[in-house]
Amino acid sequence: MTVTLADVAARAQVSPATVSRVLNGNYPVAAATRERVLRAVDDLDYVLNGPASSLAAATSDLVGILVNDIADPFFGIMAGAVQSEIGGPGGRAGGERMAVVCNTGGSPERELTYLTLLQRQRAAAVVLTGGALEDPAHAAAMSAKLARLADAGTRIVLCGRPPLEDSDAAVATLTFDNRSGGRRLTEHLLTLGHRRIGYVAGPMERTTTRHRLEGHREAIEAFGTGNPGNTDDDQEELTVHGPYTRRSGYEATLELLRRAPDLTAIVAANDTVALGASAALRERGLRIPDDISVAGFDDLPFSIDAVPALTTVRLPLHEAGARAGRLATGSEEAPPGGVATIGAELMVRGSTAPPCR
Repeated sequence: MTVTLADVAARAQVSPATVSRVLNGNYPVAAATRERVLRAVDDLDYVLNGPASSLAAATSDLVGILVNDIADPFFGIMAGAVQSEIGGPGGRAGGERMAVVCNTGGSPERELTYLTLLQRQRAAAVVLTGGALEDPAHAAAMSAKLARLADAGTRIVLCGRPPLEDSDAAVATLTFDNRSGGRRLTEHLLTLGHRRIGYVAGPMERTTTRHRLEGHREAIEAFGTGNPGNTDDDQEELTVHGPYTRRSGYEATLELLRRAPDLTAIVAANDTVALGASAALRERGLRIPDDISVAGFDDLPFSIDAVPALTTVRLPLHEAGARAGRLATGSEEAPPGGVATIGAELMVRGSTAPPCR
């Protein structure tokens, strides 16, 4: 049943006129009253301007792009590529659409809030980038919110994110093969002769972190149980979790060297983390790759300019973002079954070499 402005007023125990003033922002309202109205709007999932079916057009010309951190090239590249594809025929204002980049800062609450705001604006499409939070309550809330958006005519695209589980929402998903990429990267180091490999992982609660780490450990397990560094206890000792930041890479690498001074290689959760790891190693007087090898993930633009150039796993971020943009505008059909897996390519460069100690 459609929620009306009167329903919100009743829930907040104010007049419909007060609800209208809060939502339009054209008249001063006491802070406590405003908070009560907004809470009622969220609780009832009220969409400003009434049901889309009563409008001449079901959706606006706005496309929302959700990112964890726009300053991170991983997200910036994808967001820019999405935006490059959303112009053109189909919008009402001269055939163009407006992209709004929503920076969540990794906050699950902010992610849901932005989706609510985009629903109220009757967004034509929403593109969610990057890994998902592994929390059942948040996953259920996200599925419900995306289903409401889809029912109202908003196209939903996941880019670099695994498919939704237990959801009826019509969603197109472009997911990266992070697990395969992580496995191939560690296989490369094992083939070179490395046996004591430290791993600087991302946040524990993120799907991207889990999949890349699983690939790393699959490669070590497949290499043989009789080799050093292959027990579960060894792997826990040789793994440090932290944010996807340079500082995290720096601090985690110092911790790994404290735990295991005999390391011959370090795998970083992404290229930015690898830069921090490299800085920590140089500070300790270790040469890359003569004394210790370093590898990253994503193949961000700066990775080839590092000294030495960084061995990494290339994800086609721009291509994935552009495809997400086309899916968001309906200029490309959704993949069969709604899900397409995008492969990862190993890029071997100068930061890895056979161990010399």
